[in-house]
Amino acid sequence: MLHYAKNAKLEIAVRQPGAELFSIKSLKTGLEYMWGSDPSVWNSSAPILFPIVGGLKDNAYLWNGEKYELKKHGFIRENQDLLLTGITSDSLTFGMASNKETLKIYPFEFGFTIKFILEDTKIRVVHEVTNTGKSPLFFSLGGHPGFKCPRHENEKYEDYYLEFESKENSSTWLLFEDGTVSDKTAPVFNNSDNIPLTHELFSKDALIFKDLKSKKITLRSKKSVEALSVAYADFPNMGIWAKTNGDFVCIEPWLGIADKWDTDQRLENKEGVIQLVAGGVFEAQYIIEIHE
Repeated sequence: MLHYAKNAKLEIAVRQPGAELFSIKSLKTGLEYMWGSDPSVWNSSAPILFPIVGGLKDNAYLWNGEKYELKKHGFIRENQDLLLTGITSDSLTFGMASNKETLKIYPFEFGFTIKFILEDTKIRVVHEVTNTGKSPLFFSLGGHPGFKCPRHENEKYEDYYLEFESKENSSTWLLFEDGTVSDKTAPVFNNSDNIPLTHELFSKDALIFKDLKSKKITLRSKKSVEALSVAYADFPNMGIWAKTNGDFVCIEPWLGIADKWDTDQRLENKEGVIQLVAGGVFEAQYIIEIHE
């Protein structure tokens, strides 16, 4: 099921289950900016990552001496309980709360809300996590939006590049085959502000950055003027990913990261984990902007 919102510049569609941003369409040009979720390549468009980002070692974590299994990126994505709770002409709000099923795999009480708010040529994606329990809540949070690339029939994937707002020297953290983060890195930048896109770039999975200076990344083409940017001031980590046979690129703001290879698997020690006091409310947002 798709839910729609629009303003004078853009129309968006959000898909249930999972409240995935499925479409961003320019009312000026008619261009579609989101990946179309081709099930033969990648059957998602913008999964929400909660209460973990990436994978856990052995798909499990420890809490209070008990072992819990949790799949990669958590359980919000594709979740049937994440329901539409608010709608206006230019916004959509979805929410869910912890329940018997979530408590079996994640023994914390919480409320989760995500809002998609249209403002001129921008979409604000606002996440809100509430600790409804009586003890601290431990979680990670991330976005995973996939953007269409190329957007025009006369373009190819290699015509596109990612432009960073600052010159960077960061390296990507390499992953082991089990999805854990290794202790090795590989160079990506050399005091440069862009990454040319090729399908081979993702042959070893995602690019994972922990220390980018940039807080905005723009997807541009060498052959057309339209561009799309993601601003992520609230998110310290960044993943860049695509399938090697997919005409899209994901720009993924993260609060948290996959398990390190040498993790002790205790949730409270997980790299980047957020601790929220009882009754506390946590908010983080990223902003997608269309430039035409």
